[in-house]
Amino acid sequence: MTRASLDKQPHEVAAMFDDVAAKYDRTNDVLSLGQARAWRRAVAEAVAAGPGDVVLDLGAGTGTSSLPFAEAGATVVPCDFSVGMLAEGKRRHPELPLTAGDATRLPFADNTFDSVTISFALRNVQDTDAGLSEMFRVTKPGGKLVICEFSTPTWTPFRTVYTEYLMRALPPVATAVSSNPDAYVYLAESIREWPDQPALAAKLQDAGWSKVAWRNLTGGIVALHRAYKVS
Repeated sequence: MTRASLDKQPHEVAAMFDDVAAKYDRTNDVLSLGQARAWRRAVAEAVAAGPGDVVLDLGAGTGTSSLPFAEAGATVVPCDFSVGMLAEGKRRHPELPLTAGDATRLPFADNTFDSVTISFALRNVQDTDAGLSEMFRVTKPGGKLVICEFSTPTWTPFRTVYTEYLMRALPPVATAVSSNPDAYVYLAESIREWPDQPALAAKLQDAGWSKVAWRNLTGGIVALHRAYKVS
């Protein structure tokens, strides 16, 4: 599986992540030039979870992204569709209630979570619109959604450099540090196909979310979208 398509087959994507689970977090740190940790901090600040809050962390992988919520005193449920990633996460963080689930058919009741967040995983959901609707369903009225996803750099010259990095520099770097370089070629291509900031905001509104806004991180390489469930 080396070509990107927004018509993704879940079992193929899950198998891809199963294969890279052991080195996934280290590889991300290298490929993002150390920015991945700053992006995770931005997500934690946007969610602003505290004691008594219940947070759903979708696409949680090994559970690394869930740790800030647990450390803040919230109850966090890390959820992912890659059994391999969850197994690696259970080995590292046995205290976390890692849960297998498909974002388009979440195994949770309506109005369960104060906050739902998904970082760098919405691109891999087969049906983005269905996923956003499911997130809306399981969020409590008044709750929030925070999405951290690769996006479109806002400065045209930088956008060109970034695209060159994705398609030229990323594959050899991934070959050096990853157990499955082809998976990262797929991920690079999926970034190129992903909707830009306003287009994703429109999808959120169509799914019923209100007060939709975003801010760019690292010049728009990543965008942090936030929205609320008013009713």
